[in-house]
Amino acid sequence: MSITIIDGLVAEHRVFLTIFDQIERSLPEIKTTGEIALVCRLLEALLHDHGMAETDLAYITFDHVLKEQNRCTRLTHDHEEIDGLLREVEKIQDLAESRSRLKTSLNACRVHFKDEERNVFPMIEKTLQHETLVALGRAWRSQAYLTQPPSGRERPGPSKNKT
Repeated sequence: MSITIIDGLVAEHRVFLTIFDQIERSLPEIKTTGEIALVCRLLEALLHDHGMAETDLAYITFDHVLKEQNRCTRLTHDHEEIDGLLREVEKIQDLAESRSRLKTSLNACRVHFKDEERNVFPMIEKTLQHETLVALGRAWRSQAYLTQPPSGRERPGPSKNKT
C-alpha cells in the first residue's frame, strides 16, 4: 500500500488532535505560566514543522489551483496566525488567562485542520496524479527537508526573551 502526502498529513493531524486533548486535560494541573509557555514553544515548533511539510510538499505543487481560489494566502495566514497565538500566550503572566488563551489557540488549530481536511486536501487529491501524491508521501516520510530549511526560513527555537 502506498501512502500519499495527504495520508501523512491527515495522520499528523490525528496525532496533534490527541496531543491537544491531552494538553487540555492537563491544564488544570499546570501551576505556572512558565509551564504553559513551555507547552506553547513545543507546540509551535511541532506545528511549524507540520506547516512546512504542508507548504513544501502539498501546497507548493498545488499552488496554481489554490491561488485561483484565493486559498493559498489564507492557509499561509492561518499558519502564521496560529504561531502568533502561541507566541502571545507565552507572554501572558496571568495563569487563568494563559490557560484560556492556550485553549483558544488549540481550537484555532482544530478549525484549521478541519478546513484543510474538508476543503483543501480533497482538491489536492482531485487535481494531482496519484503517483505524484505517493512521491510526495515518500518525501514526507523521509522528513529530509526538515533537516535543512529552505533559505530564508528558520526553524523556531526557544524564545530569545526567556531566561
